[in-house]
Amino acid sequence: MKKSDITSDSFGRLVPTISGQMAFVPNNLPAEVEWTSELIAILSEANLVIGQLHGAGLNLPNPNLLITPFVRREAEMSSRIEGTQASIEQLYLFEVEERAVEPKVPDVREVANYAHALEYGLKRTQELPVCLRVLRELHEILLRDARGDPRAPGQFRKVQNWIGPAGCPIERAAYVPPPPDQMATALDAFEKFLNAPLDKLPVLVWLAMVHYQFEAVHPFLDGNGRIGRLLITLLLCAKGILDKPLLYLSAYFERRRQEYYERLLNVSLKGHWTEWLLFFLCGIIEQSKDAFEKARQLMDLQQQYHETVRVIKKSPGQIRLVDLLVERPVITTVFVAQHLDVTYPAAKNNIAKLVKAGILRETTGAKRNRIYIAEKVLEIINKPFSER
Repeated sequence: MKKSDITSDSFGRLVPTISGQMAFVPNNLPAEVEWTSELIAILSEANLVIGQLHGAGLNLPNPNLLITPFVRREAEMSSRIEGTQASIEQLYLFEVEERAVEPKVPDVREVANYAHALEYGLKRTQELPVCLRVLRELHEILLRDARGDPRAPGQFRKVQNWIGPAGCPIERAAYVPPPPDQMATALDAFEKFLNAPLDKLPVLVWLAMVHYQFEAVHPFLDGNGRIGRLLITLLLCAKGILDKPLLYLSAYFERRRQEYYERLLNVSLKGHWTEWLLFFLCGIIEQSKDAFEKARQLMDLQQQYHETVRVIKKSPGQIRLVDLLVERPVITTVFVAQHLDVTYPAAKNNIAKLVKAGILRETTGAKRNRIYIAEKVLEIINKPFSER
């Protein structure tokens, strides 16, 4: 980074770092917000739609049926932003098979780690406030046995890092976060801001500031983007904005990846907070609507499947299996037997009936170790926002 990158409007300062280069140290939060009429209107709409999603979550008879697929969709999208290539179908298959077995698609383990870290974080933040300790724990899970494993999982970095094209030297970096000493100071202020009273700062604006600041500090050697996006969902629940973790922004950020990076960088270099807040709040609006619609479609499909099962010979086992498919649309007979606590023959028989009813499809063509998918469930989960 160059001194000419910084102006009086920049949200931070440059300090010397390795190789004669300069690194950026962001100012402490909160930032000063210019409350334009557009920002006020977008914030009002975001509060409205996320409130509707919150209410929908409270009324779900079994929210876990939706939380599981939503978490996995978020894991896929957040990891895709970082260049990880693994589909949600591959993730589901990895989870129903033995996790100790090396997956056929190497990136699948990283995506599974993201889902595990998010689920762990949702439980952990019921015991502790979101703090640096929790962030390190999440990071350790995220990088466990994955490509970032040698890169200090669960530890804040002790060396300078930078952001740019793969393999680029620091001289060509698009952004250089704080050196380790200044990073530690910035993290201390960040943790205090996380747990300080909001006063009059709207919580969604606060959340946008938190996400920016974490990415600007970039405290880990790897996985900063994923941890920063994971943090959004954890804080929405920790602050009581959502009772259930139904909202995720990674699909929105992935659709607008270049703009996402530019908005973050422009806060640092140009102090463009209004533009970043508008971008972030529009993501809240889009993804709240997306989550609400997906929840409705999945519940309608579940009811449709219940009716289909009633037409054929209804049994409690088939109803339970239908409910499982909304949560886990990729299954094996062994997985169903274990998950529903039934015998292998009973699981096999119920699966066969749902295949005959057109609810499930076998994908391997093999006689053993068969894999079944509920295609309509996956279609709803995977459908982009713009297609509805």
